[in-house]
Amino acid sequence: MTGAHAPALRALGLTAEIAVPLAAYLDLLAAWSPRINLTGASTPLARVETLVAEVVPAGPLLELGSLLDVGSGNGSPGLVLALLRPELPATLLEPRSRRWAFLREAARASRRPDIEVLRLRHDAYAGPPARNVTIRGLALPLGDLGRLVEEAGQLLVFGGRPRAEPPFVVAEERDLPHSRLHVFRRSCFT
Repeated sequence: MTGAHAPALRALGLTAEIAVPLAAYLDLLAAWSPRINLTGASTPLARVETLVAEVVPAGPLLELGSLLDVGSGNGSPGLVLALLRPELPATLLEPRSRRWAFLREAARASRRPDIEVLRLRHDAYAGPPARNVTIRGLALPLGDLGRLVEEAGQLLVFGGRPRAEPPFVVAEERDLPHSRLHVFRRSCFT
């Protein structure tokens, strides 16, 4: 693997089969970001640290089943997790047209054209619910996301600490390099 992002991705200990698609995503992000403001991370190292390194620890936490990312924006965490776990079917929700177009192209460039990228807000998504739902940087009440998560499925929230509310209970909290990961389990008794 070569390219501007290769050294930082290699430092994460990722296999080539995972690192190559991630590098393609990050290269495309670097090219598109000046036009549509996808990230403030302006160097290859900063992009890897901000968008990939803090998501990598969540990869093993994903359960078998589908992945749904709400407000996918620049592709982290949803697209990154889909590239880390290529066996999981993934859907990315992004209502803004230019970011939606970026995500479609990033999925193709990363050799994952099977990733479904929908130009929708979470409240317009008709389903089906997913086993794993991720969200980052959106201040949404967790209760608004309940219908997106399968019974006994999980909601992974990257960043600030949200308040648990029905139908979710706290399952786990982890410190990540640049933020926190909060995992909520959807109760079967809703």
